[in-house]
Amino acid sequence: MRPDDFRVEPDIRAAATPPRELYGDPVWFDAICERILARTWHVVARLDEVAQPESALPVTLLPGALDEPVVLTRDGAGALHALANVCTHRGNVVATEAGRARTLRCGYHGRTFRLDGSMLAAPGFEGATSFPSAADALRRFGLGTFGPLAFVAARPATSFDALVRPLAERLAFFPWNALRRDAEGSRDYEIDANWALYVDNYLEGFHVPFVHGGLAKTLDEDAYATELSDEGVLQVGFVAPGEPAFALPAGHRDHDRRVGAYWAWLFPATMLNLYPWGLSVNVVQPLGPSRTRVRYLTLVADASLRGKGAGGDLHRVEMEDQGVVLGVQRGMRSRLARPGRYAPGHERGVHHFHTLLARRLADA
Repeated sequence: MRPDDFRVEPDIRAAATPPRELYGDPVWFDAICERILARTWHVVARLDEVAQPESALPVTLLPGALDEPVVLTRDGAGALHALANVCTHRGNVVATEAGRARTLRCGYHGRTFRLDGSMLAAPGFEGATSFPSAADALRRFGLGTFGPLAFVAARPATSFDALVRPLAERLAFFPWNALRRDAEGSRDYEIDANWALYVDNYLEGFHVPFVHGGLAKTLDEDAYATELSDEGVLQVGFVAPGEPAFALPAGHRDHDRRVGAYWAWLFPATMLNLYPWGLSVNVVQPLGPSRTRVRYLTLVADASLRGKGAGGDLHRVEMEDQGVVLGVQRGMRSRLARPGRYAPGHERGVHHFHTLLARRLADA
C-alpha cells in the first residue's frame, strides 16, 4: 500500500489499524514530512527563552524531518515574530546566537533586517532597480502561543486557534503564569522507533494496567475518559481519594470530580500533560522512519506536590512506554505483520489520530 491509498474506516467498530508501512517505510516517512509535518503546528521554544524586548532566538523546526531554520524575535515593542532564518540574498543562515539583538545581520554580505523581518540595509545593492521589494524581507512562519510555549508552522493547513481552542476554556483554571522550568526534569530521549508508534501509545489508557503498575494504582480505571476534538484528543485521569487532584473552580465541567491529570494531545506530535504540581510537555520530533527524539519539558507550579500522584514518576512511566513502543516497532518489521482491529471502547484516540493522518495525506 502507498501513502496515497491509506484510508481509515470512520466506524471504529469496523476499522482495521494502519499497514505496517506507516511505521518504518521511507516513502511513507517522506510523504508524512511533506504533507503533514510541514503543514502542522509544532513546539519550537519556551516563551521565557525570548521574553526580553529586542532579543532573538534561532531554532530549528523539526530537526531531522523538516530542518527548517527559524528565528524567533521580540521587537522593541514586545511583539513576537517567527521568521525564516535564511538571508534573502544568497540563502545564508542569518542569526546564529541567542540573545539581545536590535537587528539581524547576515554575516555573509552584511544584509541587515529589522526584528519584524523587514529589510533595513543591503550593502552593494545601491544601483539595483526596483529594490528592495517585499521579497527581500525575511519570510514569516505561522506563529502561535499557548501557555508557556511557542508553536511554529511552515505552511499551516489549519489555524492555530482551531488547534488550541478546545483546550483554552477547559484548562483556563491552570496556573500557567506560575510555571517555572525544572531543569532536572527536562531531558531528551531518543528511541529506535517510528514517531507514530509513540503517539499511538500515548493516545490510549488501555495499556495502563498492563504496563504501568504504579500509575494504575493512582487512577480510577473505570472513570477514565477520552474526548476527541477536530485537531486533538484529551484524556482525563480521575483519581482515588487521597491522591493529589486539581482544585477546580465552581462551574468547571469537572468540578465535582477528582481529576489527577489532563493529558492533551495536539495533532500531530505535541503532548501537554497537566498535573496538580505543574506541566510536562512531550515534544515529539521524528528523526527518520525508525528513529524519534522526545523532548521532555518540565515546568513546576507547586513544588510541594512534585513526585506525587498520577504525575509522580514520569521517568519510570516513560521508560515503560518506550519498552512497549520498541517491542511494537520490532514486531512491525515482521513480514507476517498484518493490521489488527481497534478496541472500540479503549482506542478511540488512536483511531482519531489515524483518521487525521489519512485525511491529511489525501488532502495534501
